[in-house]
Amino acid sequence: MKLSRWYAMPVVATLLAVVSAAQAQQFTPHIGYVFPAGGRQGTTCDVTVGGQYLGTIANAHVSGAGVQAAFVEFSRPMSQKEFTDLREKVQELQQKKDKDAATFKEMADIRAKIMKNPPNRQANQAIVETVTVKITIAADAEPGQREIRLAGPAGLTNPLVFYVGQLPEFSETPVKAANPDMERFKAKAGKQEAPAPAAKPEMTVTLPAAVNGQINPGAVHRYRFVAHKGQRLVAAASARELIPYLADAVPGWFQATLTLYDAKGKEVAYADRNLFRPDPILCYEVTQDGEYVLEIRDSIYRGREDFVYRITLGELPFITSIFPLGGPAGAETAVEVKGWNLPVTTLTMDAKDKGAGIYSLSTRKDERISNLVPFAVDTLPECLKKGPNHDTASAQPVTLPIIVNGRVDRPDEWDVFRFEGRAGDEVVAEVYARRLDSPLDSVLKLTDAAGKQLAFNDDHEDKASALNTHHADSWLFATLPANGTYYLYLGDAQHKGGPEYAYRLRISPPQPDFALRTVPASISVRGGATIPLTVYALRKDKFAGEIALSLKNAPKGFVLSGARVPGNQDQVRLTLTAPPTVVAEPLSLCLEGRATIQGKEVRHAAVPAEDMMQAFAYRHLVPAKDLEIVVSGRYMSKMPLRIVGDAPVKIPAGGTARIQVEGGAFAFLDKVQLELSEPPEGIAIKNVSAARGGAEIVLQCDAAKAKPGLQGNLIVNAFASMPDTAGKAKAGAGQRRAPMGTLPAIPFEVVTP
Repeated sequence: MKLSRWYAMPVVATLLAVVSAAQAQQFTPHIGYVFPAGGRQGTTCDVTVGGQYLGTIANAHVSGAGVQAAFVEFSRPMSQKEFTDLREKVQELQQKKDKDAATFKEMADIRAKIMKNPPNRQANQAIVETVTVKITIAADAEPGQREIRLAGPAGLTNPLVFYVGQLPEFSETPVKAANPDMERFKAKAGKQEAPAPAAKPEMTVTLPAAVNGQINPGAVHRYRFVAHKGQRLVAAASARELIPYLADAVPGWFQATLTLYDAKGKEVAYADRNLFRPDPILCYEVTQDGEYVLEIRDSIYRGREDFVYRITLGELPFITSIFPLGGPAGAETAVEVKGWNLPVTTLTMDAKDKGAGIYSLSTRKDERISNLVPFAVDTLPECLKKGPNHDTASAQPVTLPIIVNGRVDRPDEWDVFRFEGRAGDEVVAEVYARRLDSPLDSVLKLTDAAGKQLAFNDDHEDKASALNTHHADSWLFATLPANGTYYLYLGDAQHKGGPEYAYRLRISPPQPDFALRTVPASISVRGGATIPLTVYALRKDKFAGEIALSLKNAPKGFVLSGARVPGNQDQVRLTLTAPPTVVAEPLSLCLEGRATIQGKEVRHAAVPAEDMMQAFAYRHLVPAKDLEIVVSGRYMSKMPLRIVGDAPVKIPAGGTARIQVEGGAFAFLDKVQLELSEPPEGIAIKNVSAARGGAEIVLQCDAAKAKPGLQGNLIVNAFASMPDTAGKAKAGAGQRRAPMGTLPAIPFEVVTP
C-alpha cells in the first residue's frame, strides 16, 4: 500500500505524535518507598518518596480528608555523561594558569552540583530517584492508614502506605545508597573532605512517641527513653506492613526485630514477629524506674532505602486477641477483648446495618485509638462451641447450615462436631482463623459414623488474603455417600492451642459466590487511548459461572471492552478506553461484577489491587483503598479504533477467523505492526491486511494447544515502524519499532470446526 508524498508527510507526523505519547505512557512512574511513612495530626512534614521515572512528577495525593500534599523537588543521580562532562570541565578549569575569583566560584559550583546528585551505577534503579513532598495534616484528620500517590504528565504512581498518627514524631536522617563513584571523584579531584561525623549511637525520645527510620546494611537503630515501674509498654513496629513485598529480597520483606534493654544494657524483652505476622510487637511491664533503650534492626542485617520502619512506643492501647472472631449480620455481638492498656474487657460490635464481610474493631484510651482487629459478619445461623467435645462420644451436635465460634483450648486437642446428612448432600466445611488474626493453623477431617475418612484438608489458599504467605485456614468439600451421622474434626496442625487459638467454623451446603480484584490500582492513560487491565475472579465454593463486568457511576466516556470473566476461569484481561477529556486530578473508578447464582443476581464491587512480586518468584494481589485514574493529554481522539462484527469472535480449532478493524492509523498500514499481548497458548495473528476504512486481522488457532470451549479476550498492541537514525549512521538504512497503543479487547471463543 503506497502513499503519495503529500499524504505521507502528515501521516508520519501523526505517527510520531502517537508514538511519542505511547512511549511516554510506557514509562509510568513507580514508587518503592515513603519516608517517613507517617506524620502527626496538626503538623507539616517533608516526606521523601523514592522510585523510578519520577522526573515529570508535579503533584502528590493522599487519600481521605484532612491531608494536603504538595510537590517540593525532584532529585536523581546525574547520568554518567553529565558527570563526565562536569568532571572534564573541572579539570579544564584547574589547568588554567591565571585563576580568578570567578573561576574558583565556577569550580566550587560544579563540585557542589556533583556532590548533591552524584552518579551511582550501583544504586537500585527502581528507587534511585526521589521526590520531596510537603504534607500538611489537619488537627482533626482521622488517624490511621492512608495511601499516597504521585502524579504528573507521565501518569499516576502505585499507592504506598502513609499513616496519620496521634503521637509526637521522631525521625532518623534519610539514608542514601553507598556510592563508590563519588569516592573516586573526590580522589581524582584532589578534594579532601572533612571526615563524616560519627554515626549517632542512639536517639533520645519522650514517651509516647512514633519513631521513623530507614535501615542501611548492617545498621542498628536505638531509641533511649525514660520509663517508670508499673508502666505497660507496647512497641509496635510497622515494616512489612508499609511495603508488603520486595521483589528482589528474601524472604521478600524487611524482617525487623525489636530488643529492649534496661539502663545496664541487659536485654529485658525481644520480639521478631507478632504471632504469625512478620512485624514484631514487643510488650513489657516495667520493673523499675530508669532509662531504657529500644533497638531495631533487620534479622540478618540487610538494609536499603526501602527498608523503612515506623514504631509506636509507649503505654498505648493494644488488642492482642478477641472472642468471638465474628457475629451475625443484623445483630449486636458482645466481644471479649484482651491486650495491653485496654480501658474495657468487652466491646460491642453493632452489625445491625452491615452485610456479610470483614470489618474492623478498635478501642480508645485517652483519645488514642488502639490497633485495628478484624471481625467477620455473616448471614448464616451461629452458635458457640460447647465443650468438652474432643471425641465422637462427646461430639457437639449441630444443625446445618451453621457457623461455630470456638477455640482450640489446649495443645493436641480436637474439637468434634456431629451432624446428620442424607445421601447425595454436598457439604462444605471452612475455617476462618488465620484470616482473622488467630494463630491457629487449622486442619479439618470429615468421617462417617464408622470412622471412615471422607475428606481432609490442612491448608487452602485464599488469594483475597494477600498478606498471608502461609494460607493456614482449611476448606473441604464432600458429597455424602449415605443417610446417617457424620463427624467433623477440627484441630491445630502444629499441635498447639490456647485461649487465643480462636476460629469460626462454617459447616453448610455450598455457598457459591465470588470476589473480584482489579490490577493495577492506579491507571495512567492518554485521552482517547486504550489500556489493558486484569480482573481476577476469586471463586468460592466451586462457583463456576460467568461474571459480567461494568463500570459503576463512571464519568461519561469511559468504556470497558471484553467486560466479562468467562465461566470456569479465574482471570481475564480486558481494556479500558478513556474519553478525550483530560482528567488531571486523580479520579476514583468503581468496577462491579454481577452473576446469577442459584437463580439470584449477585453483585460485588471489585477491590483494586497491586500485583506484587515477593522474593523473585511469588506473586500476591495486595489490595488498595481506591482504583484511581488520571487522563493526561490527547492521544488518539481523532483516530478512534473499533472492532466491526459480532462478539465473541468464533475461532475454529485448527482453523482461522477474520476480524475487521476500522479507523485510526490503519490508513497507513505499511507503517503499522500488530502483535498479540500475552495471548492464550495456541492463538496467534496469521496475517494483517488493508481493508476499506481500516484493516483485516486473520487469527489462527492451533488445535493441539487451544481446545473448543476456550474463551477470553485478545489484547492487540500496535507498533509503528520508524526510521532508525542511529542505525543509518552505523550501518545504512534501518528501522525501529515504537509502541503506538492498544486496541479495544477482542472477545473470542474457540469452537468445534
